[in-house]
Amino acid sequence: MAIFLDDNSLVIVQGMTGSEGMKHTTRMLASGTKVVGGVNPRKAGTTVDFPDGVSVPVFGTVAEAMKETGANVSVLFVPPAFAKAAVVEAIDADIPLAVVITEGIPVKDSAEFFNYSLGKQTRIVGPNCPGLISPGKSNAGIIPANIAGPGRIGLVSKSGTLTYQMMYELREFGFSTAIGIGGDPIIGTTHIDALEAFQNDPETDAIVMIGEIGGDAEERAADYIKANVTKPVVGYVAGFTAPEGKTMGHAGAIVSGSAGTAAAKKEALEAAGVKVGKTPSETAERMREIMQGLSA
Repeated sequence: MAIFLDDNSLVIVQGMTGSEGMKHTTRMLASGTKVVGGVNPRKAGTTVDFPDGVSVPVFGTVAEAMKETGANVSVLFVPPAFAKAAVVEAIDADIPLAVVITEGIPVKDSAEFFNYSLGKQTRIVGPNCPGLISPGKSNAGIIPANIAGPGRIGLVSKSGTLTYQMMYELREFGFSTAIGIGGDPIIGTTHIDALEAFQNDPETDAIVMIGEIGGDAEERAADYIKANVTKPVVGYVAGFTAPEGKTMGHAGAIVSGSAGTAAAKKEALEAAGVKVGKTPSETAERMREIMQGLSA
């Protein structure tokens, strides 16, 4: 088991023929992901050759790609100006999972495609995220596949870089799934969505949750953990050293009053029984203790 992505995942790549799409499709294929098609209306009917003799067909639309290949995941490397139309197309085709890697999508566009997805079949991960990986099964996005292997830790993170660091620090245990949800103001899949899925996944024993200053997502996740999560959760909030009142670069996180500060988030999480580390390494150490206790 894993969440949202497993060895039955058949992946198409919207924007596969662009430079980022080509680079990361090559990496996804190398890590064992079943990439079954690309989508580019201008190159429909062609094929793209990748290393090891792999040829991937290009389709004109997501719906056509799904019909021909049975794809159930789309990874989007579409430039910001065209991203909304590409996500809407994926939603209209009822693809179960759309992983939006693109950075710099206007918030208005994200709000529109997220609202459009409500009540439909498509789960959106992102935008501005590294995607998700279920090591040994599938990798949809840009997370390096060689950091950690399969295991029983679930990881959900707002930050791409901290996703990679946490996977590396806990590589001796491995992961069921690691999901980077993105740090934009409006995202599809939230901390709470991932927590619920990890709680329900019989092969996830413990969860790491990485947040950051600004907004109230972590406080809401803390309330959810308190009410619904029985598995051990370890947390980290990026931005303990951030000055209050300053707009920080990553994700436009804004700290206003006490709401949204790292200290307030840490307090809310600890009140929900989450062990919160002050640094990524300390957070990893707390998870290490939990995993060693579970295997003892």
